[in-house]
Amino acid sequence: MEDVFEWLSNAHNYTRSKFVLRERLAEPGADAPYGLGALRVLLWTVGIFYERITAYDPPRSFDYHVEHSFPPSRHEAGRKSFTKVAGGTHVTWTSTFEIRLPLVGAFLTRVVGVPIIRRVFGRVLDAAQADLTGARIQPH
Repeated sequence: MEDVFEWLSNAHNYTRSKFVLRERLAEPGADAPYGLGALRVLLWTVGIFYERITAYDPPRSFDYHVEHSFPPSRHEAGRKSFTKVAGGTHVTWTSTFEIRLPLVGAFLTRVVGVPIIRRVFGRVLDAAQADLTGARIQPH
């Protein structure tokens, strides 16, 4: 469980997914580089996101908040939690967001944003599994 937490809390690993082009640790955290208070900047194929780590409880969970993004979004909460299960670790990754565009934001969030986020999150998790188990990433 600890290795999965370490891999997923270090956002630089997300670049192993073809959807995350770059990552930079703009401000290190108080207790670990990607720990509480850390600010990470991620350039995805669909935009740029400035994420602040708002809670850090290794190896059980960490929370983050998107402070700024382009395209503009409203982000209420992001969380990754880790549970030991037979044969590995179960990861629950949640995020509450909405694309901030007048009149069409809610629609675009449902039709475009949610499927893209699911795909990116899935690819990051695939990369974690490949790195941590030596397995090849299977195309979806």
